[in-house]
Amino acid sequence: MGGTEHLTVHREGATLVLTLNRPEAKNALSLPMLVGLHDGWRAADEDDTVRSVVLTGAGGTFCAGMDLKALAGDGMAGDHYRQRLRDDPDLHWKAMLRHHRPRKPVIAAVEGHCVAGGTEILQGTDIRVAGESAVFGLFEVARGLFPIGGSTVRLPRQIPRTHALEMLLTGRPYPASEAARIGLIGHVVPDGGALAKALEIAERINACGPLAVEAVKASVYETADLSEADGLAAELARGWPVFDTADAKEGARAFAEKRPPVFRRA
Repeated sequence: MGGTEHLTVHREGATLVLTLNRPEAKNALSLPMLVGLHDGWRAADEDDTVRSVVLTGAGGTFCAGMDLKALAGDGMAGDHYRQRLRDDPDLHWKAMLRHHRPRKPVIAAVEGHCVAGGTEILQGTDIRVAGESAVFGLFEVARGLFPIGGSTVRLPRQIPRTHALEMLLTGRPYPASEAARIGLIGHVVPDGGALAKALEIAERINACGPLAVEAVKASVYETADLSEADGLAAELARGWPVFDTADAKEGARAFAEKRPPVFRRA
């Protein structure tokens, strides 16, 4: 089903689960991991039987960001994957969801550390669940670095600017409870329960009309920076075609017949 030595891929029904799998390094980003992520997002986009994606981490942690030890030396080369990066110099930004937005909903299931590049990838996901001991933060400035994965642009659009600037400028850790309070994540669950909760949410999404789900997600992002008038016009252009689909008719018919709908992406 794809994947690499640092990124595993498996299916849970209609959900594609991508697992950052380098627990001995707190799932710090490596080139094999980035290649695996890139290919996972592409696989989800191209496979119509996939209706949602869950991103999580192995070993009780999500992602501790870029591998700074490797970055300081030659370890980020990833010998087996150098050609992939040469072929597509933008691959790492697509993998981190900076230059790519999957058309299927992406749910993050976070345990443990989700910091630096982990928090940057998180901002490219749509729905976010975390265990109560999870830790978030953008530590780059504390190390003399810049959070170039998109955080200076995305974070102030996703949470209030005062909280975004504090997170960006202090480089301090944020516990899950505070991350939820400021709106960075949506659910806090008991430790070890993030993946189960994410899959529960994914299952509810999977039961909905896939054409409608994808159109709704696209509309939310397409209209985010538009005026209200322009946004409403764009919403009509995106939404009206959904009503002409066979799935829309099936949804209404199933409601009238008091049965679960059977959607066919048509």
